[in-house]
Amino acid sequence: MTYYGGSDVKRKSKIKTKKSAADMAFDSVNLIFLGLFAIACIYPFYYILINSVSNNKLVELGKIVLLPKGIHFNNFSDVLKIQGLNHAVFISVARTVVGTCISILSCTVLGYAMTRQELWHRKFWYRFMIVTMYFGAGLIPGYLNIKRLGLMNTFGVYVVPCLIGPYNMILVKTYIESIPQSLEESALMDGAGYLTRLMRIIVPLSKPILATIVLFSVVGQWNAYMDTVLYTSGTRLQTLQSILYQYLNSSRQLAEMITKSGMVSEQMLMQSANLQSARHTMTMVTIIPILMVYPFIQRYYVKGVMIGAVKG
Repeated sequence: MTYYGGSDVKRKSKIKTKKSAADMAFDSVNLIFLGLFAIACIYPFYYILINSVSNNKLVELGKIVLLPKGIHFNNFSDVLKIQGLNHAVFISVARTVVGTCISILSCTVLGYAMTRQELWHRKFWYRFMIVTMYFGAGLIPGYLNIKRLGLMNTFGVYVVPCLIGPYNMILVKTYIESIPQSLEESALMDGAGYLTRLMRIIVPLSKPILATIVLFSVVGQWNAYMDTVLYTSGTRLQTLQSILYQYLNSSRQLAEMITKSGMVSEQMLMQSANLQSARHTMTMVTIIPILMVYPFIQRYYVKGVMIGAVKG
């Protein structure tokens, strides 16, 4: 029996596989391409950030491209002074949390039900929901439907229409089908019912796909705007996006008035000059919450999408 000493093992561990010129060229091109792609993805956020904290006059002239100049945070303090902003933030957070929780619950239960062969007319119900991904009723029928359901000017208008997402349901269904059936069969032999199997076996094993649809739902609920415009009136149910848009729209109207009239006050001129900076600042205000949530879900995101999209 041949014995290899410690020095031999260390020497062998230091041996590196030599790459061919073609492999090195491919790796170099790949790194350059991915680096440029990463910069193209990150730069828009960076551009908005530096323009939101730079001198407003330089921003208006388009001179802020790579580095911030005249750094200040007055734009953010001005946005925080908008009337009704705190209540709007509360409504946006509430609809995001409640809407996401209800959507996840409904899609999980429905996706699990669609994997059960014993479900009555399972194929019909599954295809019936798939059709809604390709055909929509339109704006006017949707408005009439919301009105007849009694959801106008209620918090339910933010939750009920997005109760079930067919695409999310498909992802959950496909992921559950990838879980070995032997796990459920063993629980069934012990007398576990559908709800017990779902909560104690399926849900713990489905964290990647659930985290994925949580991200989809959070982004959709947080960025939603048109439902506030169409189905609510007054300020009681105004969301953050709606309040910011109204503020930006008033600033835009002020700028148009300044261009048409020569007699304006100094305060109006300052507000007009801050219009471009206000746009960047409001964009940052709406993006920051999503950027804070994404890192906690990102590790599940790729795995969930890849496994959930293999078959449908």
